[in-house]
Amino acid sequence: MTSRTIGPVLMNGVRTEPAEAAVSVFDIGFQRGYGCFEAMRSYADGVFRLDGHLDRLERSAAHLRIELRDREALRSWCVEAAEGGVGVLRVYVTGGMDAARPGRDNIIVVYLEPAPAAPTSVRLDLLDAPWHADGKVSELTGAKTLSYGPNLAATIEAQSKGFDDAALLGSGGIVLEGPTFSLGWVKDGVVFTPSLESHILASITREATLEVAERLGLHVSVGHFHRSELTEADEVFVMSTVREIMPVTAVGDIDLEPGPVTGMLRAGFRELVTEELA
Repeated sequence: MTSRTIGPVLMNGVRTEPAEAAVSVFDIGFQRGYGCFEAMRSYADGVFRLDGHLDRLERSAAHLRIELRDREALRSWCVEAAEGGVGVLRVYVTGGMDAARPGRDNIIVVYLEPAPAAPTSVRLDLLDAPWHADGKVSELTGAKTLSYGPNLAATIEAQSKGFDDAALLGSGGIVLEGPTFSLGWVKDGVVFTPSLESHILASITREATLEVAERLGLHVSVGHFHRSELTEADEVFVMSTVREIMPVTAVGDIDLEPGPVTGMLRAGFRELVTEELA
Protein backbone atom coordinates (compact mmCIF):
# COMPACT_ATOMS: atom_id res chain seq x y z
CA MET A 1 0.00 0.00 0.00
CA THR A 2 2.79 2.43 0.81
CA SER A 3 4.10 2.20 -2.76
CA ARG A 4 0.96 4.03 -3.95
CA THR A 5 1.80 7.24 -2.12
CA ILE A 6 4.54 9.84 -2.10
CA GLY A 7 4.84 11.18 1.44
CA PRO A 8 2.07 11.31 4.02
CA VAL A 9 -1.66 10.75 3.80
CA LEU A 10 -3.61 13.58 5.41
CA MET A 11 -6.84 12.54 7.15
CA ASN A 12 -8.76 15.72 8.00
CA GLY A 13 -5.38 17.42 7.98
CA VAL A 14 -3.66 14.93 10.29
CA ARG A 15 -0.56 13.21 8.92
CA THR A 16 -1.18 9.48 8.85
CA GLU A 17 1.01 6.60 7.75
CA PRO A 18 -0.38 5.15 4.51
CA ALA A 19 -0.72 1.68 6.04
CA GLU A 20 -2.84 3.15 8.85
CA ALA A 21 -5.04 5.40 6.70
CA ALA A 22 -8.58 4.01 6.79
CA VAL A 23 -12.23 5.02 6.52
CA SER A 24 -14.97 3.36 8.57
CA VAL A 25 -17.03 0.63 6.92
CA PHE A 26 -20.06 2.51 8.27
CA ASP A 27 -19.23 5.68 6.30
CA ILE A 28 -21.81 6.23 3.54
CA GLY A 29 -18.91 7.00 1.22
CA PHE A 30 -17.96 3.33 1.53
CA GLN A 31 -21.47 1.90 1.82
CA ARG A 32 -23.20 3.96 -0.88
CA GLY A 33 -20.51 5.75 -2.86
CA TYR A 34 -21.82 9.02 -1.42
CA GLY A 35 -19.03 11.57 -1.52
CA CYS A 36 -16.91 13.49 -3.99
CA PHE A 37 -13.31 13.73 -5.11
CA GLU A 38 -10.72 15.56 -7.16
CA ALA A 39 -7.55 14.48 -8.96
CA MET A 40 -4.96 17.16 -9.66
CA ARG A 41 -1.58 17.06 -11.36
CA SER A 42 1.36 18.03 -9.17
CA TYR A 43 4.53 19.11 -10.93
CA ALA A 44 7.91 20.04 -9.47
CA ASP A 45 6.83 23.68 -9.20
CA GLY A 46 3.35 23.16 -7.78
CA VAL A 47 -0.17 21.88 -8.38
CA PHE A 48 -1.70 22.94 -11.69
CA ARG A 49 -4.85 25.02 -11.23
CA LEU A 50 -5.31 24.01 -7.62
CA ASP A 51 -7.96 26.66 -7.04
CA GLY A 52 -9.93 25.56 -10.09
CA HIS A 53 -10.01 22.02 -8.72
CA LEU A 54 -11.07 23.25 -5.28
CA ASP A 55 -13.85 25.30 -6.90
CA ARG A 56 -15.15 22.13 -8.55
CA LEU A 57 -14.79 20.16 -5.31
CA GLU A 58 -16.93 22.77 -3.54
CA ARG A 59 -19.57 22.55 -6.27
CA SER A 60 -19.61 18.75 -6.00
CA ALA A 61 -19.95 18.88 -2.22
CA ALA A 62 -22.77 21.42 -2.50
CA HIS A 63 -24.69 19.08 -4.83
CA LEU A 64 -24.25 16.33 -2.24
CA ARG A 65 -25.18 18.72 0.60
CA ILE A 66 -21.88 18.02 2.31
CA GLU A 67 -20.38 21.01 4.08
CA LEU A 68 -16.65 21.19 3.42
CA ARG A 69 -13.94 22.47 5.73
CA ASP A 70 -12.65 26.01 5.39
CA ARG A 71 -11.27 26.65 1.86
CA GLU A 72 -7.87 27.75 3.15
CA ALA A 73 -7.58 24.59 5.25
CA LEU A 74 -8.30 22.45 2.19
CA ARG A 75 -5.80 24.40 0.15
CA SER A 76 -3.09 24.08 2.80
CA TRP A 77 -3.65 20.33 3.04
CA CYS A 78 -3.20 20.00 -0.72
CA VAL A 79 -0.01 22.06 -0.69
CA GLU A 80 1.34 20.06 2.26
CA ALA A 81 0.56 16.70 0.67
CA ALA A 82 2.12 17.71 -2.66
CA GLU A 83 5.28 19.27 -1.16
CA GLY A 84 6.91 19.76 -4.54
CA GLY A 85 6.39 16.13 -5.53
CA VAL A 86 5.53 15.04 -9.06
CA GLY A 87 2.42 12.90 -9.37
CA VAL A 88 -1.36 12.90 -9.00
CA LEU A 89 -2.80 14.66 -5.95
CA ARG A 90 -5.94 12.88 -4.75
CA VAL A 91 -8.63 14.48 -2.57
CA TYR A 92 -11.54 12.34 -1.36
CA VAL A 93 -14.49 13.62 0.66
CA THR A 94 -16.57 10.89 2.29
CA GLY A 95 -20.28 11.19 3.01
CA GLY A 96 -19.97 10.68 6.77
CA MET A 97 -21.69 8.39 9.24
CA ASP A 98 -25.33 9.38 8.81
CA ALA A 99 -27.22 9.16 5.52
CA ALA A 100 -29.87 11.52 6.91
CA ARG A 101 -27.23 14.17 7.57
CA PRO A 102 -24.51 13.97 4.88
CA GLY A 103 -21.11 15.24 5.97
CA ARG A 104 -21.55 14.43 9.66
CA ASP A 105 -18.28 12.99 11.03
CA ASN A 106 -16.93 12.59 7.53
CA ILE A 107 -13.32 12.30 6.41
CA ILE A 108 -11.35 14.32 3.87
CA VAL A 109 -8.38 12.33 2.59
CA VAL A 110 -5.51 14.02 0.72
CA TYR A 111 -2.43 12.30 -0.65
CA LEU A 112 0.01 12.36 -3.55
CA GLU A 113 0.56 9.22 -5.62
CA PRO A 114 3.03 8.58 -8.43
CA ALA A 115 1.71 9.36 -11.88
CA PRO A 116 1.09 6.09 -13.74
CA ALA A 117 3.39 5.17 -16.58
CA ALA A 118 1.85 7.02 -19.50
CA PRO A 119 1.54 5.37 -22.91
CA THR A 120 2.12 7.52 -25.96
CA SER A 121 -1.41 6.99 -27.30
CA VAL A 122 -4.75 5.36 -26.50
CA ARG A 123 -7.20 3.15 -28.42
CA LEU A 124 -10.91 3.71 -27.74
CA ASP A 125 -13.94 1.48 -28.07
CA LEU A 126 -17.33 3.10 -28.72
CA LEU A 127 -19.80 2.28 -25.94
CA ASP A 128 -23.32 3.44 -25.15
CA ALA A 129 -23.66 5.06 -21.71
CA PRO A 130 -27.31 4.82 -20.61
CA TRP A 131 -26.35 5.85 -17.04
CA HIS A 132 -24.89 9.19 -18.18
CA ALA A 133 -26.77 12.45 -17.51
CA ASP A 134 -26.69 13.02 -21.30
CA GLY A 135 -28.25 16.47 -21.06
CA LYS A 136 -30.74 15.58 -18.33
CA VAL A 137 -30.60 17.35 -14.97
CA SER A 138 -30.66 15.52 -11.64
CA GLU A 139 -29.63 16.26 -8.06
CA LEU A 140 -26.03 15.29 -8.82
CA THR A 141 -25.64 16.81 -12.28
CA GLY A 142 -22.20 18.39 -12.45
CA ALA A 143 -20.87 16.67 -9.33
CA LYS A 144 -17.68 14.60 -9.43
CA THR A 145 -18.90 11.89 -7.09
CA LEU A 146 -17.37 8.72 -5.68
CA SER A 147 -19.98 6.67 -7.57
CA TYR A 148 -17.73 5.73 -10.50
CA GLY A 149 -18.83 2.12 -10.89
CA PRO A 150 -20.44 2.53 -14.35
CA ASN A 151 -17.40 4.45 -15.62
CA LEU A 152 -14.99 1.78 -14.41
CA ALA A 153 -17.21 -0.95 -15.87
CA ALA A 154 -17.05 0.80 -19.26
CA THR A 155 -13.25 0.88 -19.15
CA ILE A 156 -13.11 -2.80 -18.17
CA GLU A 157 -15.54 -3.71 -20.98
CA ALA A 158 -13.43 -1.83 -23.54
CA GLN A 159 -10.25 -3.48 -22.30
CA SER A 160 -11.87 -6.92 -22.51
CA LYS A 161 -12.26 -6.25 -26.25
CA GLY A 162 -8.63 -5.25 -26.73
CA PHE A 163 -8.96 -1.48 -26.38
CA ASP A 164 -7.37 0.79 -23.79
CA ASP A 165 -10.52 2.66 -22.82
CA ALA A 166 -13.92 3.83 -24.04
CA ALA A 167 -15.57 6.77 -25.78
CA LEU A 168 -19.05 7.10 -24.29
CA LEU A 169 -22.12 7.77 -26.42
CA GLY A 170 -25.46 9.26 -25.37
CA SER A 171 -28.92 9.01 -26.89
CA GLY A 172 -28.98 9.12 -30.67
CA GLY A 173 -25.25 8.35 -30.82
CA ILE A 174 -24.19 11.74 -29.46
CA VAL A 175 -20.54 11.84 -28.38
CA LEU A 176 -20.12 12.55 -24.65
CA GLU A 177 -16.75 11.87 -22.98
CA GLY A 178 -14.55 9.05 -21.71
CA PRO A 179 -14.92 7.37 -18.31
CA THR A 180 -12.14 9.55 -16.88
CA PHE A 181 -11.34 12.05 -19.62
CA SER A 182 -12.75 14.56 -22.08
CA LEU A 183 -12.77 14.00 -25.82
CA GLY A 184 -11.63 16.23 -28.67
CA TRP A 185 -10.96 15.75 -32.35
CA VAL A 186 -9.78 17.62 -35.44
CA LYS A 187 -11.37 17.82 -38.88
CA ASP A 188 -9.96 20.04 -41.63
CA GLY A 189 -7.95 21.95 -39.03
CA VAL A 190 -10.94 22.71 -36.78
CA VAL A 191 -10.93 21.46 -33.17
CA PHE A 192 -14.20 19.91 -31.97
CA THR A 193 -15.29 18.96 -28.45
CA PRO A 194 -18.67 18.11 -26.90
CA SER A 195 -20.56 20.86 -25.11
CA LEU A 196 -20.96 21.04 -21.34
CA GLU A 197 -24.70 21.24 -22.07
CA SER A 198 -24.57 17.44 -22.36
CA HIS A 199 -23.53 17.51 -18.69
CA ILE A 200 -20.14 16.00 -19.29
CA LEU A 201 -17.65 16.81 -16.53
CA ALA A 202 -16.41 20.41 -16.55
CA SER A 203 -12.82 19.24 -17.01
CA ILE A 204 -9.98 21.51 -15.88
CA THR A 205 -7.72 20.06 -18.58
CA ARG A 206 -10.39 20.54 -21.26
CA GLU A 207 -10.77 24.19 -20.22
CA ALA A 208 -7.00 24.72 -20.39
CA THR A 209 -6.82 22.99 -23.78
CA LEU A 210 -9.42 25.34 -25.22
CA GLU A 211 -7.35 28.27 -23.94
CA VAL A 212 -4.31 26.80 -25.69
CA ALA A 213 -6.27 26.40 -28.93
CA GLU A 214 -7.24 30.07 -28.76
CA ARG A 215 -3.61 31.04 -28.24
CA LEU A 216 -2.64 29.02 -31.28
CA GLY A 217 -5.30 30.68 -33.39
CA LEU A 218 -7.19 27.45 -33.97
CA HIS A 219 -10.89 27.52 -34.70
CA VAL A 220 -12.88 25.59 -32.07
CA SER A 221 -16.39 24.20 -32.42
CA VAL A 222 -18.23 23.21 -29.22
CA GLY A 223 -21.60 21.50 -29.53
CA HIS A 224 -23.53 18.25 -29.93
CA PHE A 225 -21.90 15.86 -32.36
CA HIS A 226 -22.89 12.45 -33.72
CA ARG A 227 -20.52 9.50 -33.45
CA SER A 228 -19.93 9.67 -37.20
CA GLU A 229 -18.17 12.99 -36.75
CA LEU A 230 -15.78 11.34 -34.30
CA THR A 231 -15.10 8.32 -36.50
CA GLU A 232 -14.57 10.53 -39.57
CA ALA A 233 -12.12 12.88 -37.81
CA ASP A 234 -8.57 13.47 -39.02
CA GLU A 235 -7.22 13.36 -35.46
CA VAL A 236 -8.72 12.39 -32.08
CA PHE A 237 -7.30 13.12 -28.64
CA VAL A 238 -8.20 12.77 -24.97
CA MET A 239 -7.80 15.38 -22.23
CA SER A 240 -7.39 14.59 -18.54
CA THR A 241 -5.38 15.37 -15.42
CA VAL A 242 -3.40 12.14 -15.67
CA ARG A 243 -3.06 11.87 -19.45
CA GLU A 244 -2.81 15.63 -20.14
CA ILE A 245 -3.41 15.66 -23.94
CA MET A 246 -2.89 12.29 -25.59
CA PRO A 247 -3.49 11.18 -29.18
CA VAL A 248 -5.99 8.44 -30.00
CA THR A 249 -4.86 5.82 -32.52
CA ALA A 250 -8.15 3.93 -32.88
CA VAL A 251 -11.85 4.68 -32.44
CA GLY A 252 -13.71 1.41 -32.73
CA ASP A 253 -12.53 -0.23 -35.96
CA ILE A 254 -11.17 3.04 -37.35
CA ASP A 255 -7.38 3.42 -37.13
CA LEU A 256 -5.84 6.87 -36.77
CA GLU A 257 -2.41 8.47 -36.69
CA PRO A 258 -1.31 11.09 -34.15
CA GLY A 259 -1.69 14.40 -35.94
CA PRO A 260 0.01 17.80 -35.98
CA VAL A 261 -2.81 19.70 -34.28
CA THR A 262 -2.84 17.29 -31.36
CA GLY A 263 0.93 17.72 -31.12
CA MET A 264 0.57 21.52 -31.07
CA LEU A 265 -2.09 21.35 -28.37
CA ARG A 266 0.01 18.99 -26.26
CA ALA A 267 3.09 21.20 -26.51
CA GLY A 268 1.02 24.32 -25.84
CA PHE A 269 -0.56 22.73 -22.78
CA ARG A 270 2.84 21.95 -21.29
CA GLU A 271 3.97 25.51 -21.97
CA LEU A 272 0.85 26.79 -20.18
CA VAL A 273 1.60 24.60 -17.15
CA THR A 274 5.18 25.88 -17.04
CA GLU A 275 4.03 29.50 -17.28
CA GLU A 276 1.43 29.23 -14.55
CA LEU A 277 3.68 27.40 -12.12
CA ALA A 278 6.82 29.43 -12.80
